[in-house]
Amino acid sequence: MAAYVQDSIMLLGDSLTQGGYEFNGFAAQLAHVYNRKMDVVNRGFSGYNTDWILPVFDQLFATKEQQQHLPKVRLLVIWFGANDAALPVRDQHVPLERYKANLAHLVAAVRSPDSPRHSPDTRIVLMTAPPVNTHQWGVRQAERGNVMDRDFETTRAYATAAKELGAAEGVPVVDLWTTIYDAAGREEAALKKFMTDGLHLNRDGYQIVFDELIKTIAENYPEYHYENLKFVFVTFDLICEDLKNYQEILQKRSAF
Repeated sequence: MAAYVQDSIMLLGDSLTQGGYEFNGFAAQLAHVYNRKMDVVNRGFSGYNTDWILPVFDQLFATKEQQQHLPKVRLLVIWFGANDAALPVRDQHVPLERYKANLAHLVAAVRSPDSPRHSPDTRIVLMTAPPVNTHQWGVRQAERGNVMDRDFETTRAYATAAKELGAAEGVPVVDLWTTIYDAAGREEAALKKFMTDGLHLNRDGYQIVFDELIKTIAENYPEYHYENLKFVFVTFDLICEDLKNYQEILQKRSAF
């Protein structure tokens, strides 16, 4: 008998993804609502940009041959841009067009039949970087003796580029830049309600991420929405209804 495994949601991103379990963040909430249905795999790498994630992705996403022996990644959520949009004074900076090309590379790695990591069961969601609050971030950088390395309009441009890439590739995009900016009344200084330091999100910011991601899944991939999935193992009341046959009842099944 095969070991108990569940299909998964893979979160691929930078520190905003890595911190998805902080403050009851979006990853923690996903793990809760998908509990016993799909596992949430957090592959967030603090400080990374799309240049640096490409060789890492080749090592963490299974090849077609490996996929035959592993649970399926049903949803891949790609969330980059906050570091790519750093100003050229930082090594994290990735030029805008290369950022778009890198996102396209990640999408093709999963969706192209010619890719060694082609995964026809995987659905992709892109998320834009949130806006940066340069008022908060400037204070943080000054306190640490660092140069100012983020710009409000530059981050907006990278968010726009992610939306353009999503439209070109037919991939749904969670526009966090616009949603969080709107929630702040379209005032940069008011973004502090959703941020810890002007770049990273707090509980309220992550709540928007979770809500918008779930809405995007419901609209684009309803078959993967948590309310439409079954528990891999039945609920205990079904066991109690037929206790004599509990060993037969307690066989792993598909969540779909």
